[in-house]
Amino acid sequence: MECRITSTASNKSHCAAYTLLEMSVAAGLGCLILAALLYCSVFTARSFAALQNYRDLEAKSRIALSKLSQDIRQVNYLSNYTATSLVFQTTDPTTTNTYVLSYTYNTNALTLTRVYGTNSSIVLSNCTYFHYDLYQRNPSLTNGGDLTLLISTNQPSLVKGIDFTWICQETIYGQTYSSEDVQSARVVIRKD
Repeated sequence: MECRITSTASNKSHCAAYTLLEMSVAAGLGCLILAALLYCSVFTARSFAALQNYRDLEAKSRIALSKLSQDIRQVNYLSNYTATSLVFQTTDPTTTNTYVLSYTYNTNALTLTRVYGTNSSIVLSNCTYFHYDLYQRNPSLTNGGDLTLLISTNQPSLVKGIDFTWICQETIYGQTYSSEDVQSARVVIRKD
């Protein structure tokens, strides 16, 4: 008859806890992973905020351009202008009354303001750059009556076209973002 010992000495290595070194390495790796996730989430949040900002700035610029175009195409003539303002004479089509329409850029407030009669409204805000060029219709038949840059400052009524250029910006999370590109357009006065 053969006798075998069925009980064996217990292996204590499978019952041991983590060592301090293993815990330190695991905690360090966990902190690195959490820091990377936090950085990615902050970067993503700023990117989404910048995209939202670009969308808002573009929408505001489109609305301003639409209002400028609609108003200026219907004016009778440009009566006066300075480096920061344009003053037009216009006729109300329903009452046939003559009104003054003006657009003024305030360099301190960074706004473009529209005044029609006694009504005033801000068309653009946070506008860091605003410029316009005036054009007159060239009466020469050799070049098809194209618009040419207005040189004479004493006859604003000759103006037939105006080129507008502006840049708007906003501040998000302490950083200033500008619209991606310069907004510009040419508006032609339809009335002669």
